[in-house]
Amino acid sequence: MGASPVRFAGVSEKNQEGKRTARERLAQERERQRSQDRRRRTMIVAAAVVCVLGLAAVIGVIAANTKSDGKKSTAGPLLAPTGTEGKDKLAIPVGAADAPSTLTVWEDFRCPACAAFENSFRSTVHELEGSGQIRVQYHLATLIDHNLGGSGSLHAANAAGCAQDAGKFPAYHDVLYTNQPKETDDAYGKNSKLIELAQKVPGLDTAAFRSCVEEGKHDSWVTKSNDAFQKGGFNGTPTVQLNGESVFPQKGSEQISPANLKKWVAEANKGKQPGAASPSKPGAATPGAPSSPPAGAPAEDGAPKHGRAPGTAPKKAPAGVHPSKAVPAHEAP
Repeated sequence: MGASPVRFAGVSEKNQEGKRTARERLAQERERQRSQDRRRRTMIVAAAVVCVLGLAAVIGVIAANTKSDGKKSTAGPLLAPTGTEGKDKLAIPVGAADAPSTLTVWEDFRCPACAAFENSFRSTVHELEGSGQIRVQYHLATLIDHNLGGSGSLHAANAAGCAQDAGKFPAYHDVLYTNQPKETDDAYGKNSKLIELAQKVPGLDTAAFRSCVEEGKHDSWVTKSNDAFQKGGFNGTPTVQLNGESVFPQKGSEQISPANLKKWVAEANKGKQPGAASPSKPGAATPGAPSSPPAGAPAEDGAPKHGRAPGTAPKKAPAGVHPSKAVPAHEAP
């Protein structure tokens, strides 16, 4: 048998200890590298999150300052439509400037009760305007936008202001109500729809009108008008006053109707001369303005009740509709 290798005391143990130390150093180095990698990944993720949040903030600012069809926010300069009058120029006047009585109307172009009032009393109001008995001051509100969401009240009111600039407010005002979409349909939030309806008013669909609508030229003015409505203590839309006294849905104990409205105006004007027969400018009555309700509109034999005129078949009111107010859900807070 061959001789066994010579063993030197302590050598094997030292080699094994050296190997263990080397393995431990290698493990420590690997752990250090893994820690660095983790820190690097954490920093990359954190930087990415910051970038995403920053981008979201920028997008949020852009969205907050942009409306449908490219419209910007209402924070722009307050530009009142041509020919407006009253405090802060918030009223759009229609009728003779020297008429002995003033009919003040607060309304919202998305408000169904406002449409019922307008479609029921349109020819009566036009008759009183045309004969110099009353001057109507229209004030625009945006209650439906506030309570149901959307921007149709604001955009339609701005478009009406643009029509006032063009001297076509009465006709366009009537077109907006005779073509009013369902309350929950924010069709008037689309500028393209408002421009399309302008084609129903001869001479209104011009480059100037389209630019005014698309740029939201009178948005800030509409917002100020709605603020005035909120501060005025009114219950809802429509709010109708004859010489400052409420006449909708009734005056005293008498329910409003075309006949009663004429009677109340005659009583208020007793002993006074009518104003000039020709309407004031701009905002003069425009050829093509509807003078009578379209097919399906309530007949002119009384005030709208539960969304209908007296004498028509009962119709279930939309949720929340009240005969004397626009819709309680849209009452001024």
